[in-house]
Amino acid sequence: MKRLPQELQGRVLVAGAGVSGLGIAALLKSLDVDVVVTDSRPEALENIHMQTGAEVCIDANIQVEDFTSVITSPGWKPDTPLLVRAQYLGIEVLGDVELAYRLDRAEVFGKPRQWLVVTGTNGKTTTTAMLEAIMKRAGVKAHAVGNIGVSVAEALSSAERIDVFVAELSSFQLHWSEQLIPDVGILLNLADDHIDWHGSFDSYAAAKAKVLRAPIAIAGVDNEHVARLLSTTQTQKLIEFTAADPCAGQLGVRNKMIVDCAFADSLELVSAEGIEPPGPAGVYDALAAAAAARAMGVSADTIAAALADFHVAGHRGQVVGNARGIVAIDNSKATNPHAAGTALAGHESIVWVAGGQLKGAEIRDLVLEHSPRLKAVALLGIDAPIIAETVRELAPHAAIMVTENQEPREAMNDVVAWSVAHAAPGDAIILAPAAASLDMYSGMGQRGDIFAEAIARELHD
Repeated sequence: MKRLPQELQGRVLVAGAGVSGLGIAALLKSLDVDVVVTDSRPEALENIHMQTGAEVCIDANIQVEDFTSVITSPGWKPDTPLLVRAQYLGIEVLGDVELAYRLDRAEVFGKPRQWLVVTGTNGKTTTTAMLEAIMKRAGVKAHAVGNIGVSVAEALSSAERIDVFVAELSSFQLHWSEQLIPDVGILLNLADDHIDWHGSFDSYAAAKAKVLRAPIAIAGVDNEHVARLLSTTQTQKLIEFTAADPCAGQLGVRNKMIVDCAFADSLELVSAEGIEPPGPAGVYDALAAAAAARAMGVSADTIAAALADFHVAGHRGQVVGNARGIVAIDNSKATNPHAAGTALAGHESIVWVAGGQLKGAEIRDLVLEHSPRLKAVALLGIDAPIIAETVRELAPHAAIMVTENQEPREAMNDVVAWSVAHAAPGDAIILAPAAASLDMYSGMGQRGDIFAEAIARELHD
């Protein structure tokens, strides 16, 4: 085994005893690193100690100056006192992904892998899954890692070697990744999100922009925030993608085909009409995945075959009902206004199911943009009245229903039954909440599942 990076040769503190912390502790213990795990939850620390044998300590009792580095879990905000003090003392703080990257580059687990990193406010999971499918179809030992698939640490130490990491990374993980330079970095889009964690939109965008340090950077230039960021960011080689007719150096859509004008002269890759999930969001994700695959030398035929067989993960644009000329789509993953806007785009007549925790997000631009196509709006959740008020002002023609029911299944049953009653042939009933789910549901997955169940009962021939 190669020599460990300098920052791991002393005593290392792992901040956080959740799933991420457990993985970090297990990895470091396997490398005989002197590691201590800290958290405020005694039961979580006991679990890590039992599973890894790592020393543990309640965070209130930690003397951070006793450590050479701190490995933090994504859930710990930058203004957490322990992390602030570590940085004040000049003790390096890095995240779980940065740790894995440094171990990989140090060849602790053999020849370094290739890293294809996907980030953005929305569309990360679908793009990552598409790119993984394309690379596997090309015969590459690739695996989705990070926020889907397996953790980066687990992939790194896997008994069966993975040659290419297709990594979906959050802004939290990128914030603590100072040395990470992926082989290909993909920035899909940017919108207000996680501002409470980062402190400002600029800090959030700066974290996401780290992927652009890659030798090949890929960016969605239709997004105004990304376009503005690119105007002030130096890149080695930039490949752009757009839903419009592409120029030289871009991938885009021409005559309903995804076309490569970056790595070839107007090479048609695949039909944009057969992409799953259907609509602009799916096409945009496919453009990004295809651009990255082309950067890796994958042929057009391989990309077309992989995307033809690709099926979207749950709650990201799944068609969960189709009867009487009405289609029902589960986009429960659309937990902010930007994602909801992407979900609604491309549909001519919409019955919109929305609501939940807005977390202070501004809804006006979303409603204004889609107002002409909003036929009816069914709302649930704690911030439903805010959305209803905005719809009444900006889309006064739309029928509105707000359920006051707070029981999760009953509330969803109410809005779905009303939505089906107000839908006609040619309409799309779309769950695109524009809000988080935890006011009523265990997560966006449960919300989407209950929506699909209600649709199955209400929408049939």
